[in-house]
Amino acid sequence: MEAYIHEALFVLFQLCLIVQLYYLLTHHNGLGSYTPPQEMPEPTVPVSVIISARNEADNLTQYLPYILQQNYPEYEVVVINDRSTDQTADVLMDIQKEFAHLKIVTVTEHDRYKTGKKFALTMGIKAARYEHFLFTDADCKPATLHWITRMAANFNATTQIVLGYSPYTRTRNFLNPFIRFETLKTAINYLSSALKGDAYMGIGRNLAYTRSLFFGAKGFASHMHVMSGDDDLFVNQNATPTNAAIEIHPDTFTYSDAKTTLSSWFTQKKRHMGVGKLYRNSHRRMLSLDAVSGFLFYVLFILFIILKFEPLLAAGVLLFRLILQLLVYRRVFKKLDCGDLLWWLPFFDMIYYLYLNVFGLIGTFIKTTRWK
Repeated sequence: MEAYIHEALFVLFQLCLIVQLYYLLTHHNGLGSYTPPQEMPEPTVPVSVIISARNEADNLTQYLPYILQQNYPEYEVVVINDRSTDQTADVLMDIQKEFAHLKIVTVTEHDRYKTGKKFALTMGIKAARYEHFLFTDADCKPATLHWITRMAANFNATTQIVLGYSPYTRTRNFLNPFIRFETLKTAINYLSSALKGDAYMGIGRNLAYTRSLFFGAKGFASHMHVMSGDDDLFVNQNATPTNAAIEIHPDTFTYSDAKTTLSSWFTQKKRHMGVGKLYRNSHRRMLSLDAVSGFLFYVLFILFIILKFEPLLAAGVLLFRLILQLLVYRRVFKKLDCGDLLWWLPFFDMIYYLYLNVFGLIGTFIKTTRWK
């Protein structure tokens, strides 16, 4: 009987491998082969850059002038001061004296109800002049002065959503490598799916879409009750096989600093928990299958080693998967400015799938009531 159980578990182990290889070779490999246009495009449309900021005086001082100096002929920057209690208002007023294309929108706390980032963004969108919106956060810095040029160049008669990429800056903090790895894996997943015509999310640190799409979908109305999701839920509900594009030229990366403590990182992740359950059913199944198969793959491998059941064969299967991962991810990691993380792959990949399942369960029960 015990032998049958072992054999059944090994069959499950192999099935998990097949699922993992499916995602690796049919999704992620396509991103490794994708090359964004290298020539500098000509500006085609005016752009409204929209930033929601709450208590971001220091970050605005450091990063906002760089966004205001983008090499683009016609654009504005709309910053929403969302109920800040620090010097954000003063900083914005000082910067506006130098940059006339900065527009300030102020949101104040209402005595009768609390507002969130979606409300602030909606106020900024309504105040924006142009049809094409480009979003980032107050703590983000575009890699170059051509960020707007390359992101906006993706808009055309059919493309209404442009998914960008926003890595974290590399530091020596002990959490930094894994936070960057998790962000990288998330990007690989959503960029790969978008390339295949099945965009399911984007990130607010580097995302663009049109005014027509926003108001045609009634903005964030369908998920205004959820604190997070101004980026991924909006994309999930409004992307089609033909209206979403990706932009991963290094000129368009927007960098920010990762959290440096476990508590601050956990607080940040809490804001994102639970949103996935509102994704389309097909996307929930896709993401769940990847998360569960990856988790079971490692659990079963460890179990086989402990039980000394075909340990060499199990190790061979693990090594086979790792080699394929290295072949595919070598190009992808380098393309997304995370080549140094390839050395961490054997360890972080296992931690990543544990993280997905644990945080997925937590997200089922935790309700976040604040965005910052």
